[in-house]
Amino acid sequence: MAADPLAPGVWGVVATPFTESTQDVDLASLAKLVGHYRRIGVTGVTVLGVFGEAMRLSAAEKRAVLEVVVETADLPIVVGASSTSPAPVTEEVELATDVVGDRLAGTMVQVNTPDPELLATQLNALHAATGAGLVVQDYPLVTGVSISAADLASAVEQVESVVAVKAEAPPTPPAIATLTARTGVPVFGGLGGVGLLDELAAGSAGAMTGFSFPEGLKACVDAWRRGGYQAALEAYLRYLPLVNFEAQARVGLAIRKEALRRRGLIAGSRVRAPAPGMPESLEKQLDRHLAAVENVEN
Repeated sequence: MAADPLAPGVWGVVATPFTESTQDVDLASLAKLVGHYRRIGVTGVTVLGVFGEAMRLSAAEKRAVLEVVVETADLPIVVGASSTSPAPVTEEVELATDVVGDRLAGTMVQVNTPDPELLATQLNALHAATGAGLVVQDYPLVTGVSISAADLASAVEQVESVVAVKAEAPPTPPAIATLTARTGVPVFGGLGGVGLLDELAAGSAGAMTGFSFPEGLKACVDAWRRGGYQAALEAYLRYLPLVNFEAQARVGLAIRKEALRRRGLIAGSRVRAPAPGMPESLEKQLDRHLAAVENVEN
């Protein structure tokens, strides 16, 4: 399996919708959401990441999600591995390669150690076992593991199968600058797009993150390519209040899924425990943010 670098642009991170009554995976809503990503012209989609609540899905549910995504849109796919220990990560990557096949652009694995030599050894072993290209995600808020940008670059330099890095350890712009200068591997920003403008200025290849208006991420990245910082700023300004609103700690996932529901892209906004739902006190403000963006979109 080839380990070609990920193409630059916007890789839409896909939520996993659940039914309101039983909290089963809502495959019809999932297909509708993925179809929307295809229509707006994203570079590819990222499935079973943190936004996809992969850590709260069974193996059978993960397989079902991947099958629907493959059937719905002819797009390159990055598949997340939610585990951090080598054995279960290998199993998750094997599932991705089995279901997605030639459409698999990469499997996203978490940094699980601050030791660059050990990290490189583990990544090389994972590729040897699965043949998959690797997207290395540095997300200490989720894993509890912190690694310096220099040490992460050192690890990546030793692993030929790395197809991208997803930098989500604040401050992301200097980390992206270090990683792009040292590795030559495409580096994508995340964290809901809060730092997208600064990440692009630091050399980011684009965005790989969840946002209820992925059109905004694409508008920003496309404008950057056409006209640099000023053009990207003008394209992104209209979305920034909603980006900031969705970035609220603990409830950001629930806010984003509710925004997708109100857009008509998924039928329900339930999140699985222990993630908290969106507080009722935020509903009016969410309506304001959505109306502001939709007025511009229309």
